[in-house]
Amino acid sequence: MTEKEKLELIIKTLDSKRGEDIQAIRISDLTILADYFVIVNGTSNTHARTLADEVEFQMSQKGIEPLRRESDTGNTWIVLDYGDIIIHVFYKETRSFYKLEGLWADGEQLDISEYITKE
Repeated sequence: MTEKEKLELIIKTLDSKRGEDIQAIRISDLTILADYFVIVNGTSNTHARTLADEVEFQMSQKGIEPLRRESDTGNTWIVLDYGDIIIHVFYKETRSFYKLEGLWADGEQLDISEYITKE
């Protein structure tokens, strides 16, 4: 799969599970960590875990496994590392506290509207 196809699958999966405020940021010009960050929040710790689990499931259906998965004990911040794409799944208040988008404001915010279902 290409990076664009992976991004599309990840974003559509998060959207299908009602992930809130999905953001994709191209960071390849800023760091060697990854090419993209995808940031999303759930409405509860359980919702955040469900979002991460579903992304992991959908990616594994395509034969792609994360290099690592990290989370805090309360599932308020879950990180799925796919090498070129790192997904940050937050509980809403945790996302507000860390303001990850602000830390990576120099990255290129991608227009993902074509992957998001209009309500």
